Amino acid sequence: MTKTKTISVIVENQPGVLARIAGLFSGRAYNIDSLAVGETEDKSTSRMTIMATGDELVLDQIVKQLNKLIDVIKVVDMSQESYVERELALIKVNVAGKDKTELMNVVNVFRARIVDATNETYMIEVTGTDEKITALTDLVKPFGIQEMSRTGAVALTRGKR
Repeated sequence: MTKTKTISVIVENQPGVLARIAGLFSGRAYNIDSLAVGETEDKSTSRMTIMATGDELVLDQIVKQLNKLIDVIKVVDMSQESYVERELALIKVNVAGKDKTELMNVVNVFRARIVDATNETYMIEVTGTDEKITALTDLVKPFGIQEMSRTGAVALTRGKR
């Protein structure tokens, strides 16, 4: 059965760790849908938030094998937990000759904001779930998206750790 999993991996902040973890996925011909990596509250460790879609049994096996890797401290299958997930996107949209009021209404509905403006373009910053960012992107497409960059999801379990 195909499923999307969000996996949080706490690792030692060392060179080569990301390559070894990505190798587990590529070795099974699985694509990583989203990847975000950054330091934790402890500068000697990093948190990797990985989203992948595929056969549930293979993804479960990957989670088990992640636990066996050197430099991996903790692996949490967030899909089994209650968690909060957010992603950041910057979207550069054409505004020359367009109705800027309509664009601003869309931006406001999504609680996004304009972080840069020129005569030709507005740059929109939006945070939220994948679904929210995709919905905003779909609504601003008619204006003409020049460029877009998405961070990949970050996630933390709710409540006490």
